Amino acid sequence: MEATEILKAEHRVIERVLAALETAAGRLAAGQAVDPAFFLQAAEFVKGFADGCHHKKEEGVLFPAMEAAGIPAEGGPIAVMLAEHQEGRRLTAVMRAGAEKLLAGDIAARESVTQNALNYVALLRQHIDKEDHVLFPMADQAIQGSAERQVATAFDHVEHEDAGEGVHERFLALAESLERQVAS
Repeated sequence: MEATEILKAEHRVIERVLAALETAAGRLAAGQAVDPAFFLQAAEFVKGFADGCHHKKEEGVLFPAMEAAGIPAEGGPIAVMLAEHQEGRRLTAVMRAGAEKLLAGDIAARESVTQNALNYVALLRQHIDKEDHVLFPMADQAIQGSAERQVATAFDHVEHEDAGEGVHERFLALAESLERQVAS
């Protein structure tokens, strides 16, 4: 299904940021100098792209379509994905708060930034694996015909009209910037 292929492509972008975030957190944990702004930029990517675009497509379009196709939202894989989205939001907020403290000179915040960044990376990697190998194949089987076309149209609306023109491209550029920052 076109919609799940779009989500999988977005997963690959998110995984690139996860790798950069893991590298930066590892360096920070090892006592190396890492600009706290890196973690603020990573949190901005998560909020704007992973949550604001990607999860919005899942929570606002795909999951309701799956439920309409007979896959229960309560007590099943959709409920697990929603709970993990919430946990990701919590970890990102705590990482951002720690990075703001670190930027203000509070060295003690280093541990909070490191731990929450690494916890977020671990959560999202296993979350993406479950979506790619369990949830999306379920969606591909359950959502067919006109429902599939409606999901694709709604995804386009989320990406271009809800988010605004150029927003997707801005976050792709941010992902590349985060990768470059840890490559040096």
